[in-house]
Formats: sequence, C-alpha cells, structure tokens
Amino acid sequence: MNQVLVVEDEAVIRSALKRLLERHKYQVSEAGSVKESLEKYDLDKFDVVISDLRLPGAPGTDIIKATKAPVLIMTSYSSIRSAIDSMKMGAVDYIAKPFEHNEIIETLSKIIRERATLDKKEKPDSEEPQQPIHGMIGSCPQMMELFRRIRKVAQTNSTVLINGESGTGKELVARAIHNLSDRKDQEMISVNCAAIPENLIESELFGHEKDAFTGATATRTGLVEAANRSTLFLDEIGELPLEAQARLLRLLQENEIRKVGSVQSKKVDVRLVVATHRDLKQLVADGYFREDLYYRINVMALLIPPLRERGNDILEVADAILQKTCLRLKTSMLNFNDSASHAIAKYAWPGNVRELENAIERAVVLAEKNNIGEELLAIDLESTKIAESPAPIPNEPAEELSLEDYFQRFVLEHQDVMNETQLAKKLGISRKCLWERRQRFGIPRKSNKKQIA
Repeated sequence: MNQVLVVEDEAVIRSALKRLLERHKYQVSEAGSVKESLEKYDLDKFDVVISDLRLPGAPGTDIIKATKAPVLIMTSYSSIRSAIDSMKMGAVDYIAKPFEHNEIIETLSKIIRERATLDKKEKPDSEEPQQPIHGMIGSCPQMMELFRRIRKVAQTNSTVLINGESGTGKELVARAIHNLSDRKDQEMISVNCAAIPENLIESELFGHEKDAFTGATATRTGLVEAANRSTLFLDEIGELPLEAQARLLRLLQENEIRKVGSVQSKKVDVRLVVATHRDLKQLVADGYFREDLYYRINVMALLIPPLRERGNDILEVADAILQKTCLRLKTSMLNFNDSASHAIAKYAWPGNVRELENAIERAVVLAEKNNIGEELLAIDLESTKIAESPAPIPNEPAEELSLEDYFQRFVLEHQDVMNETQLAKKLGISRKCLWERRQRFGIPRKSNKKQIA
C-alpha cells in the first residue's frame, strides 16, 4: 500500500483529503505544518508528499529540500506564478485549489507510477557501459550517457525535452525513445513546428470543426489526436506561437484537447517529446515562450553533443553514412582516403551530422574512383584552419573559440565578400537560423547600397 503524507494547516481540508485517499487504498499520514511533519515523520519513507504551499511558519516548498520523496504542491494563491516557482525548486507537479477528486487521484497515481518505474530502472554506478541504441552510432562518453538516459526515460510517460544544435539528430533520439517504450506498436507522429504557417498550426495540431474559419469546409482531426496512445514529437517547439502554446499546456495539464471552433473537449493519451536548438529560457525572458509551459516540458531533459565534441565518433559516423549513401544511390562501395579522413576529423562541422551527410552525398555523386579524396568533400580549408587554430582578436589574449565566437568571427570576416545564402551554406545552417543568430549576437546585415559621393 502506497504511503502518502498530507501537509495542510486547514483541518477540514486535511481530513477530507485523507478520507478521499484512503478510499483509493492509500495509507495516509497528516501534519499541519512543515515543522510538524519533520518532527513526526521520516519523510523519505513516503511515496508522495502532498503539501499546501502556504503554511504557518515555513512554506510548503521547504519540504522539497528535506525529502527524496516526490512533492506535489497544492496552491490557490496566484496559482500559475507560485506553481512555477515551486517547480523551479524541485516540486514534481502542482495542483490548483479547488480541485476535482479525480484530478488529484489521477495526478497522484501518475507520480507514483513514474517514480516506481524510475526506481526499477535505476542501476548501480558499477554497471557496464551502455551499448549503442539501434540506429544510433557513438562510443564517446557523452553518447554513452545519452544512450543510458534514452533507455531510462523511454520506460516512463514523462515529457522529454531534447536539446541540441541543428543537425545533431534530435528526431533520431525521439524515435529511439518511442521504439523503446510500450507505445512502440503505434506510429510516432512527428511535427516540425517551424514548417507550419503560424495561422494554421493550431488547426494542424488540434484539428478544427467545419466552418470554424474561412476555408474550413470539413471537420478535421489534428495531429495530437492522431497520436492518441502513441508518441507526439514536436520539433523546434520554440517556434510555436503563444496561442498554440496555451493549448499545448492544457494538453499537458488535463490530457485533453479542444478542436478549433469546438466547445467540447476530448481526452487523449499522448506521450509528448519535444526538441529545440534554441535557448528556451531566453525565449521565456523575451516573452516569446510561456514560462509555465517551459517547466511543464522540461521534465526529462536530454542533451545531444555536437559532432565536433564527439572525438573519434566522427569517423565512425562518416563511415556509416558513406555505406548507407552508396546503397541508397546504388553505387559501388567507396572508402575515404587518408586526406579525406584527416579533413573529416579536423573540420568543425558547424552543421553537425546533417552537414556531414550532405558533404558525403556530394562526394559519392562526384567520385570517379573507388575512394573519396578531401577535394570531393568540398570542406572549406580556411574554415578548417580557423576551427583548428583561430587567430587572436587584436588586443585580446589568444584562447580557444567557443561556437558563438566562431560564428561571430566568421560572419564579420566574410560578410563583405559573401551574401546571406553563401554564409549560411558555409556555416551549415539555414538562412533563417543565420538571421536568428545575427539578432541574438547583435550583428546587423551589411548594406549592399553604395554610398553616393
């Protein structure tokens, strides 16, 4: 029988909640304050602690630091703001008063189920290194840790946030999570939020009723509903408009959706995996991303290392891509010569795996021998030299360039002789991404207008 501690200063609410939980086969203990709970109980023995936020003496969030048990916060005071603050401090979830009985029972059941799954999957530090996941390549420490985390989170229904630069393979990670989960028999639904026009994205995701807007000639099922009992992967979630973000928050909070133009909601069972190459915290600070949604999706975070930080993995990945490309293009099997392997290992690959795939495909198409030389890869030697040993900025000490420094220097040094398309191609990014980074780093585009003498 699961043990739950209820910390609530109002005796009527505390007693009612205790009776409710006991009817659902929970063993319930109670306290009226943080101090009382610490004095009477060993908090770590509980499966969940349910605590009111506002209590006499110390606030309910103080319990978070005092126990390893998951803490569910109840609040009726400025619910969104206070709930976000409590989740920042480590609360596993929050529930706003007044709440429906089935709402708190479902929330409690979900917390206990996910906690039990994680505990079951927890393995000792002496465990042998993780093996690569099918379809993914890598043996560097960062990838081994990523494989371990993928296997762990796949067994839960928790929302997963995948962070990584463009071209690192975020959808590949999402698909691995889906294929290792108990939802693998259903098709995963993938959505690129940046590829759908802003005025259509709510309809695409959540569906619409007939005549909901001009052009809505029939009722349409959205992609979220299509992912029922499966996994929904939202790539580039940072591009999602605020209105759609509000609907997505409701999906995460209530497990229900409402079509555009409808007055009725529908329950769905969707496991959400999202990805972004952008800094969501900065988007929150700038007012482009909801803070409450950020803390809802940032439950399980995975970071994909960029290709340049993966050491010898680069050559292993390149060999695998070469074999796959030769099979797809139906050519004879090719190899890299020594100069090509050296260039691949030394180049910074700002566009990551996607840039590497494009370079190899181009080389395979152009190859006339049974091996590929450096010249066929069309790797920019000047950029390679910059990545290997960057020249120091005048009046500043020489030091290793970060990716941001490398981007800024490359743009400033080449924008006089390259247009935006050429710059983006050399950096292995899209023109849109180039524009975004110009805005972030405060690098205006060079005017092409000649000054009149």
